[in-house]
Parts: sequence; C-alpha cells; structure tokens
Amino acid sequence: MYVVAVLGNSTILYIIKVDQGLHGPMYIFLFLLAIVDILIATTVMPQMLGVFWFNRRRIAFNMCLAQMFFIPFLSTLDSGILMAMAVDRYVAICHPLRYSSILTNRNISKFSLFILARGAAGITPFPLLIKRLPSFRRNLLTHSYCLHQEVMKLSCVDIKVNVIYGLFIILYTMGMDSLFISISYLLIIKTAVCLLAEASLKAISTCAAHVCAVLIYYIPLIGLSVVHRYPSDSSPNIHILFGNIYLLLPPVINPLLYGIKTKQIRNRLSKSLGKLISQSKMW
Repeated sequence: MYVVAVLGNSTILYIIKVDQGLHGPMYIFLFLLAIVDILIATTVMPQMLGVFWFNRRRIAFNMCLAQMFFIPFLSTLDSGILMAMAVDRYVAICHPLRYSSILTNRNISKFSLFILARGAAGITPFPLLIKRLPSFRRNLLTHSYCLHQEVMKLSCVDIKVNVIYGLFIILYTMGMDSLFISISYLLIIKTAVCLLAEASLKAISTCAAHVCAVLIYYIPLIGLSVVHRYPSDSSPNIHILFGNIYLLLPPVINPLLYGIKTKQIRNRLSKSLGKLISQSKMW
C-alpha cells in the first residue's frame, strides 16, 4: 500500500508539474493533496513496518509526541485541501464567469497559508497536553502509531482538558470543513438541476472523483472516532483496522481516483506511457 501510495501520488505530481495545461486552481489543490498524502503515509510507515516485520513495538516518548503532532496536523491539512477543492468546484460550476477572478494565484496562496497556520496552531497543544500528564497506568498501545485519543486514556489522572480540547479541534477543523463541503455540493446540486441534462451530467461528472475522495477520507475518520468510544479490550482488531485504514487508504485511493476520473490527467498519463513503450521498443 505504501509503494502504491508513493508511486501514484508521485505520478500525479509529475504530470501536473510538466503539463502547463494543468496549472489551474483545481490541479494546484490536487498537487498539494498528493504532497500531503505522501507525507502522511511516510510519517506512519517506518513504525508500522517495524511492528509488522520485526516485532519492534517500542517507541521513544518524544517520538510518540512527534507522531501525535504530525499525524493530526497532516490529516487537518488533508481536510482543509478537500474543502478548498469543494469550493473550487462550486465556483467553477455555479459562477463560471467569475472563476478566474476569484481563484487567482494570490487567493490560492492565502487560502493555503490559512490551512497551514490553522493546522499548526490547532494541533501544537496535543503533545503538550500529553506531556503534562504525570503518569500512565500502562504503556501498551493498540495502534502501530501514537494517537492522541488512545494515549490520553492510558493516564492515571483526569484527562477532561484533553477530551474537551480534542473535541474542539475536531469541530473547528474537520467539522467546519465538512460543513463547507456539504454546503458547496448542495449549491452545486441546486445549480445542476437547473441546467440542461447534458450540462448537468457534465457538471456532476467533474465532481465525481472529489466526492469519492471526501467519502474515503471522512468515513474512516468517523469510524475511528466511533470505535474509540468503546474499550479496545473488547474488540482490539477493529481499533487497529480503522486506525490503519484512516491513514493508509486515502493516499492509496486518491491518485487512482483522480487518474481514472480526471480526463486531462488520464490523457497525459496515456501519452507518457505511450512514449515509454515506444522508447523501450526502440531499445
């Protein structure tokens, strides 16, 4: 899965970079999404491989704190980029004449910096809140990486502050992003209904890959949040399964989705593969 994630997202990055026709706002956001997906998979993969290949289950406390920052930080960036892509589709379909004036490179840069700053500011307190806890009942984690929801439950003291802040961040980031995504697509559907049948199908088809990417991101996230409401002793395999799917499935599926559903990327990929095949035949 890691190899597929890296190769797939690296291919998306290469195609967008070399093709001048793919330097529009939608592809800039897709470029950023591919970078974040590679970083997410790379952040957790060394620890996962250590567990599954070498049974190396120990992790230094400071490394655990680092994972508790980078994993939710990158996940927050993923959510913000998906929200930006939904807004991009809304403007493209509902206000096509104003698309180039609204989604300028300057506005895209500002929006990207906002997503980055929001994630860094919101996630930084997580490791600090864990570090302030004086002691832990045990040091055995269910997941193959450090997750704030699980680590805080190992503490011997009151973790009410951790729980409240964690809920606040979920609502402030993923909650707000999912709200904007939902509103964007409700407005897109409203506009598509008023269009002719052919134009309506074309508008909906341009959003198909992004809708699938949103579902692939949010369904495992909701599943992980739900299973953590129940003790891991009762069903540890479910906790492990959702924990791994939440981080590994989107980076693997996203490049396949956009490679298949996006006509421009698909055509460029076909041309690149055709050149490689012809060159190999010449050799």
